[in-house]
Amino acid sequence: VQLQASGGGLVQPGDSLTLSCAASGRTGSGYAAGWFRQAPGKEREFVAGIRWGGSSSSTFYADSVKGRFTISRDNAKNTLSLYMNSLKPEDTAVYYCAAAYTLADGRNDWEYTYWGQGTQVTVSS
Repeated sequence: VQLQASGGGLVQPGDSLTLSCAASGRTGSGYAAGWFRQAPGKEREFVAGIRWGGSSSSTFYADSVKGRFTISRDNAKNTLSLYMNSLKPEDTAVYYCAAAYTLADGRNDWEYTYWGQGTQVTVSS
């Protein structure tokens, strides 16, 4: 599975931005996916995840983004999205999409097998 993240950019505090992650290769609707981010000088941290269970999915978020970010997926297009609202300067980071066939907790980067290359999000006035 290959992942390609896109959509990053420079925005002002309070703005919205949507990141996309296109999956190719041996993809299917059975995999779980997530977004992580890494700010300069900090460790990579979990942002949002989505599990797929048959005909429905479940989402989960880091407390720091809950209520502001929304993760979604389009199985027909093999894409994962992260809608980010009310962006703050502390959201500035390189954002990575990731995928796995099974997840335990889903908030640890070691649980994910496949990773995209990252897209930069900068929130600044």
